[in-house]
Amino acid sequence: MTLSPIRILALLAVAGLVTTAVVSCASQPLDPWHTARLSEEFDARMLDDEVSTFADYLALEDRLFAELRDEVYAEVGTGPEYVLVRYSTGSAADPEQFEQDYNRSFELAGDVPRGGVLLLHGMSDSPYSLHSIGETLHRDGYHVLGLRLPGHGTVPSGLKTASWQDMAAATRLAMEHLARRLGDKTVHIIGYSTGAALALDYSLTALDDATLKSPASLVLVSPAIGITRAAVLARPTAALGRAPGMSRVGWSVITPEFDPFKYNSFTYNAGAQVHELTRSVGNRVANLAASGDADRLPPVLVFKSAVDATVSTTAVVDRLLVQLTDSRNELVLFDINREAIKSTLLVSDPGPLTDQLMSRADLPFSIRLIANEHAESEAVVEHYKPAHSASVRSTMPLGSEWPQGVISLSHVALPFSPDDPLYGRYPPEKRDRLFLGQAEIRGERGLLRISTDWLLRLRYNPFYDVVENRVIEWVGEFD
Repeated sequence: MTLSPIRILALLAVAGLVTTAVVSCASQPLDPWHTARLSEEFDARMLDDEVSTFADYLALEDRLFAELRDEVYAEVGTGPEYVLVRYSTGSAADPEQFEQDYNRSFELAGDVPRGGVLLLHGMSDSPYSLHSIGETLHRDGYHVLGLRLPGHGTVPSGLKTASWQDMAAATRLAMEHLARRLGDKTVHIIGYSTGAALALDYSLTALDDATLKSPASLVLVSPAIGITRAAVLARPTAALGRAPGMSRVGWSVITPEFDPFKYNSFTYNAGAQVHELTRSVGNRVANLAASGDADRLPPVLVFKSAVDATVSTTAVVDRLLVQLTDSRNELVLFDINREAIKSTLLVSDPGPLTDQLMSRADLPFSIRLIANEHAESEAVVEHYKPAHSASVRSTMPLGSEWPQGVISLSHVALPFSPDDPLYGRYPPEKRDRLFLGQAEIRGERGLLRISTDWLLRLRYNPFYDVVENRVIEWVGEFD
């Protein structure tokens, strides 16, 4: 059999990727949280048998976290040398040291709610990532459910076997629960990263299933609509990592676990699941648009950083927003700090894409561009361009400026306030509290066990108020 050049290149790429994975992981020890297999985790095969309601899901989750305590925490030491180990009981990174363990599903109910909101976090994250906006919406009268997706909130090894279908099944359970609790009142879905793709997947399924409650609207934060081409290679590498003696190969990153509400280590299977989910959603949106039924989807509000190392901005536009004919859809786009980059070595400038979006008259969605007032100012304004328009209709000062030293947002920054006690701009007043936000660390390279990329990445949104205020307005418009 003769192999085509493309197939040969693909095989070489897989071989190179596997070699890199083996070499990079060989020096990294596998800890209990990399090897544990928790049997009480939900998967889609349990539907309509062991788990048929969200109450069943929560009961299973209780057993899962008891298993986590017995199988992982019990194997990890305690004391000063473990102070930053997430799975060490009583450490600064132990989620149970916080007022609430946001690794678990949570529900904020009210006596007479005006509607409901389902929160779907991203891959390797936890319900913590959207808890702030959820609590704000609850104060505004909404019944809020923050769902812990399967494979998350426990140990990163959970991402070696979790599938996007498991996560979609859990999403369906959560929506059915909200539908029963709220009756004919509206329910909105807010999805972050992979959670955004799951929100779209559910909404597309609900179009053809009358038993499912359709969302009144979608809010997509840093949505995973298209990811890097390298993700195509994740699936075969993940499969190799499940072979006997090859467990290390299943990891694309092995890093110390010191974040209480997010995995630092990452599996190839997780990347493969995101790729398969985004491909499925993208194809279904394209088919819906081709049939002329795209306006059947609920209105979509997207928040996106113009620069994003995780998901593609062009894919959000071309594979989603351009496909939708409803002019109510909107993109809130955060530009880079134009004043700061004048003296900074910038490798990639998203300016051409931003300029193109702001000048096109054929776009069926509105755009709110959050940007410098001008290139000589750090003051930030909002430029609003309506759907099917080539010009900005209004410019509104936001009364805020770019923080010193910050040149852009990031994929992980958008849902977190500068006041977030874990990822924010300033450390908490209590010096014994763990803080993973803005840090100034200098020294020799090779000293730290975490990458410099982790330290450089912005983890909070200086303009979080834009997100929160617009979300409140948005869900109110579609109640």
